[in-house]
Amino acid sequence: MQRYLIKRSFQSLIVILGITVIVFMILHLTGDPTDLLLPPEAGPEERELLRHELGLDKPIYVQYLEYIKNICHGDFGQSFRYQTPAFSVVMGALPATIELTMAAMILSIVVALPIGIISAIRPRSYYDTLGMTFALLGQSIPVYWAGLMLILLFAVTLGWLPSTGRGGIKHLILPAVTLGMFSTAAIARFTRSSMIDVLDADYIRTARIKGLSEHIVVLKHAFKNASIPVLTMTSLQFGRMLSGAVITETIFSWPGVGRIAVQAIYNRDFPVVQTVVLVASVIFVGINFMVDIIYTYLDPRIKYT
Repeated sequence: MQRYLIKRSFQSLIVILGITVIVFMILHLTGDPTDLLLPPEAGPEERELLRHELGLDKPIYVQYLEYIKNICHGDFGQSFRYQTPAFSVVMGALPATIELTMAAMILSIVVALPIGIISAIRPRSYYDTLGMTFALLGQSIPVYWAGLMLILLFAVTLGWLPSTGRGGIKHLILPAVTLGMFSTAAIARFTRSSMIDVLDADYIRTARIKGLSEHIVVLKHAFKNASIPVLTMTSLQFGRMLSGAVITETIFSWPGVGRIAVQAIYNRDFPVVQTVVLVASVIFVGINFMVDIIYTYLDPRIKYT
């Protein structure tokens, strides 16, 4: 196990490093940040001076190596726009994104698992048709369109919920539903598929022959074994939510990392964008790492080397 942890940690580090390379290169293809930081009437001398101050006059590979070196020392760079540490800008908005993502994730699990289990127990029934129709719609409707329709219905027409900002539970409902809609559908469909495969297994038939109640057969035996692939799907959906938060936070003016990222991209604020991607990558890779460890407790047959 210890050998696996070391190997997995090294692989995770390579993945994160690869992401930083890709993002760094793409950002430098978007244009010169000084075009937005200086007024249009600024002369070439002023632009060169600012480029020198920001370190943008060096070869791109030198800039990247310095960026990695600074990260190793805990320096993520200064925001071009806010003139404050980029890490502070991102971490200041991260709690709002975590709050929204966790709310959407909990909502997805609470709604998706019952739909998937009931659909698997009663395949081709009214409940199965209704549940899978809901899942199909959830995966087909674009996030931005769903968010706008929810605002139109519950905020504008009915006036039940606020459409923007971060406050109490009411402010969280519409963004969480919007962000979690696709994941709810995906987890529900995957749970149904996994449960149907497990319910056809010989040991499930044996459990029923022994006279165990359907409740125990489904939840204690079938779902326990079906939960392993479902856990994988759930962890992947958490990563999708982190990326989907960019659109959701923009629609609902939610003061999270996604909204900060959009503003930073628009302003060509390279340090902030790089920090957002790096933090999101570490969170996503870390979650997948923990899921791998949890596997060994859910299924003792799994051995890592």
